[in-house]
Amino acid sequence: MTKSELIAKIASKYPTLYLSDIEKIVLTIINVVSENIAKGNRVELRGFGTFGLKELKARKSRNPRTGATVFVENKRIPYFRMGKKLKERKLSHFSYY
Repeated sequence: MTKSELIAKIASKYPTLYLSDIEKIVLTIINVVSENIAKGNRVELRGFGTFGLKELKARKSRNPRTGATVFVENKRIPYFRMGKKLKERKLSHFSYY
């Protein structure tokens, strides 16, 4: 689902709200989550999941093209971990789990 599809779905569920207001709300939520992750804070939305940063240690790696050994520095990558309610909901929708 894209951001515009999310906005359209919310608008169809709540027809009394203005589309511009819904768009501002969705963008504000995304911006607040993004800013907090960039600052290194963890963001938890109960029932949905947790956003945060994972620290990866420096290590030696290999360039797949040349085979040469390269040094990869420390880096921080964003992650999302599903909440319990979302995981239960997801599991009930798919038969192969």
